[in-house]
Amino acid sequence: MLGKLLDFEQKGNQICFRFENGKAKITALTDSVFRIFSGNSTIRSKAVEKSTDRKPVELKVYREKDGVRISSRRLSLLVGDEFAVDFYWADGRPLCREYRGKRTYLQEMEKEERELMAGEGHFLAEEKRTHRIEVLKAIEGDECFYGLGDKTGFLNKRFYAYDMWNTDNPDPHVDSFRALYKSIPFFMARTDRGDYGIFFDTTYKSVFDMGKESPDYYYFAADAGNLDYYFFAGNSLPEILTAYTDLTGRAPLPQIWSLGYHQSRWSYKTEEEVRFIGDTLRKLRIPCDSIHLDIDYMERYKVFTWNRERFPDPKKMLSDLKNEGFKIVTIIDPGVKVEKGYPLYEEGMEKGYFVVSPSGETYVNAVWPGDAVFPDFGNPAVRNWWARQQKTLTDMGVRGVWNDMNEPATFRGEIPEDVVFSDEEQKTDHARMHNVYGHLMAKATYEGLKEADGRRPFVITRACYAGTQKYSTAWTGDNHSIWAHLQMAVPQLCNLSLSGMPFVGTDIAGFGSDATPELLVRWVETGCFSPLFRNHCCLSAVRQEPWVFGKEVLDIYRSFVELRYTLIPYYYDLFWEEEHTGWPILRPLVFQYEDDPETWEMNDQFLIGDRILAAPVLQQGVRRRMVYLPEGVWYDFWTGEAVSGKKAFLRDAPLDTCPLYVKAGSILPRWPVQQYVGEKEIRELILDVYPGEGECFHYQDDGETFAYREGGYNQYRFRIHPDGEFEAELLHRGYAAPYETLLIRCRGEETRMSFKDCQKINRKLW
Repeated sequence: MLGKLLDFEQKGNQICFRFENGKAKITALTDSVFRIFSGNSTIRSKAVEKSTDRKPVELKVYREKDGVRISSRRLSLLVGDEFAVDFYWADGRPLCREYRGKRTYLQEMEKEERELMAGEGHFLAEEKRTHRIEVLKAIEGDECFYGLGDKTGFLNKRFYAYDMWNTDNPDPHVDSFRALYKSIPFFMARTDRGDYGIFFDTTYKSVFDMGKESPDYYYFAADAGNLDYYFFAGNSLPEILTAYTDLTGRAPLPQIWSLGYHQSRWSYKTEEEVRFIGDTLRKLRIPCDSIHLDIDYMERYKVFTWNRERFPDPKKMLSDLKNEGFKIVTIIDPGVKVEKGYPLYEEGMEKGYFVVSPSGETYVNAVWPGDAVFPDFGNPAVRNWWARQQKTLTDMGVRGVWNDMNEPATFRGEIPEDVVFSDEEQKTDHARMHNVYGHLMAKATYEGLKEADGRRPFVITRACYAGTQKYSTAWTGDNHSIWAHLQMAVPQLCNLSLSGMPFVGTDIAGFGSDATPELLVRWVETGCFSPLFRNHCCLSAVRQEPWVFGKEVLDIYRSFVELRYTLIPYYYDLFWEEEHTGWPILRPLVFQYEDDPETWEMNDQFLIGDRILAAPVLQQGVRRRMVYLPEGVWYDFWTGEAVSGKKAFLRDAPLDTCPLYVKAGSILPRWPVQQYVGEKEIRELILDVYPGEGECFHYQDDGETFAYREGGYNQYRFRIHPDGEFEAELLHRGYAAPYETLLIRCRGEETRMSFKDCQKINRKLW
């Protein structure tokens, strides 16, 4: 390690340190955000893509007996030997301190014991005793840890350990899985001393042990790369998430149709089948905006091709479906088939765009098309080349691209870590680029769609790194049609949301295994509230389109899809808020109510924004469930009953009901049911008003382009006062004409107000 601290020098916001065995530096980005760094400064961050040079931060830096003290107006850091860094509040209260004891390693098994267990099929991964880079922080109270991406298990990650190594594992995911498809090395800690977040910005394989090894400390570590982490201090989880997403970027406002329902399967194999799916959705009046095409639409799984036997005229098919309101999303994998005469392969080989072995030969592995080669997405020229390929899809009428298998997943074993990749202008290896392969593919896809289509790109990715939210939505990968995975969907999506990824979802009813009628119903009652709302299942699984299990299931399914469509303007408002604050759409209760200990481990309820609370049924056969409401007054969404919070109670939940509650003082913007977004011209906005005191900001634009960033939008403010006084005000007018009327629904009564060309109106509702 770095050894004894020798001296230091301040250069503006940066303090440089010299140790016995190396150098390090700490940079103040703000009064409460600091970067801790030691290593090779030529390794560029893939997550932090904008300059971190901020306005000057007023710092006091001086030597103390135990090290060097760095004080801002909000924080105080003490830097000691071995580059140990303790974080305090400015008044001296400890927030996050280095653990200075020795690690108490988990018990090791003898070789003979491992072999004995392996004989019965128990294969145990060996825990590493030490790592080249290792940071231990003390656990000093009631810490709860949230984030770390799509890891399995419960909301609070304390006492668990995880690996950051993007992994495609089709087995049913269980709590003991250490890695899945995404590597987002960021977490937030809720403590009795204040809140903080840590982002360990390394693309190399890393380990996060959140107190599993010892209740006295947690640690994060890696065997390569830099010691490079950001520390965020705050009074609340929202404050920290705002700071983290200010650093790594925020999801742009999506095209509004993408907030509708998506129907998918591996696979809809022919034009006839795709048209049947579309016709049936419309015939049965199930709202839907998008149909997804999996790998079988391609010619022998060659990316950017169409199987002309199965899809003889894809452009006409997509045009016809467009006229019915459907947008087609096509899957694209990174593996390029090895085939002479295949233009993509030939061009990539000619220009040296594929990764190579250490000896210089193009590296070949296998995926769906058989032998395949892999684009070197770390090379800007390769990303530009891949971006240009998106035009072959948009020219056909494709409206979104679904990036899969981009961990990268391969059939003949994982790509060796020494395979040569690019990291911008540098040559490096797979060990450094593995965790950002999907991130860079999503970036190339996003930029290509933006250039080819001009509208806000719709990209879905399975593999992610920190910052991928700038380019793509994501789903949790190949889950299964089992109740345990429905239960896990809630904390999994909440933790993705707290990792800076707001546009996320699961495969409704599960990808692998076989759904049951009840599971499909309970999953759509949960999944209709996730930002990405897609039903998808495996080739070998029982089909799970809404109509396959009979009329009762169909009617319930339709009702929750319709509910989602009425709430799309509310979701759109939340995405507008997210782009400005970083706050997610789907939220664990602790995000809004962290002073309430009941929310710290709430794994089966969630919030949509700050106004709607969902308590879905997640177990087979259950027709009544315990619901916990935080402080305040809440209204039952279905009955209108007012319920005082800060208590738990039993709520009936028959098969057709998901318990929902709306916070008093809420104003929910809603639309009438449509079969697809844009089917009807919305000239009247519905506002569901719940008695109390509150306000909402409602946003309106063209739903597709980036004109909103140049002022092309309308923004409204609606307020309700305890005495029933309602206010509506147009704050900004930059898009077309405002709504002509408002339909106010409150206490079972409706009031219609003319709003055309008005700047402000007031009305007494009760």
